[in-house]
Amino acid sequence: MRLDQFIANSSELSRKEAKRAISRGEVTVDEQTCKSANTQLTGGERVALAGALLALPGERYLMMNKPAGVVSATTDSDHPTALDLLPSDITRNLHIAGRLDADTTGLLLLTTDGQWSHRVTSPRTDCPKTYRVTLSEPLTDAAAQQLERGVDLHNDPKPTRPARVKALEERIIELTISEGRYHQVKRMLAAVGNHVEALHRLRIGQVELDKALKPGEYRELTCQEKDSLA
Repeated sequence: MRLDQFIANSSELSRKEAKRAISRGEVTVDEQTCKSANTQLTGGERVALAGALLALPGERYLMMNKPAGVVSATTDSDHPTALDLLPSDITRNLHIAGRLDADTTGLLLLTTDGQWSHRVTSPRTDCPKTYRVTLSEPLTDAAAQQLERGVDLHNDPKPTRPARVKALEERIIELTISEGRYHQVKRMLAAVGNHVEALHRLRIGQVELDKALKPGEYRELTCQEKDSLA
């Protein structure tokens, strides 16, 4: 990691401010003044800013019950974002692992750990995601069988992977998929002649949305939850 990046991640300074502090001679590495912002650190160095030792914060892993109308983004000039719902002191370097549409509610994972996030979202990991889907019409047995075999999506060259379908009520199903294509659940139901009226994500892998979380609330993942997606 570059020295300026380390300082920005372990202090209140921005990357630009960190570079200025380095150039002013305010930074030491192993008790020696260092004025090169691009100095590469291996992880064992003692880095100090104005005499105060710095340390990188631990990685953060959160779940949120995303409400409708909130976008899965770190910044947005027109809409509230998931990060806007969090205290500002914990949002630094957070990003979203597996986005949801603005009108989709439910389980959203946020982390500072890029490698963990990649494992959650990579198509190669085959991480199942379960949704509660409210439909405009009851799902026929034939349509359910189509979803479980895989369906062709409009303007998509490959059919979807087989899904799991569980009927909950006349117009409500649980749908489990192992992909993350654009608007996939809505497009899958459209492909079998139905329409999604409401969509709520219940589970990613073995991590289930905490029923105690109200819309907009969040909590840290337990070690067991985090490791189940590693």
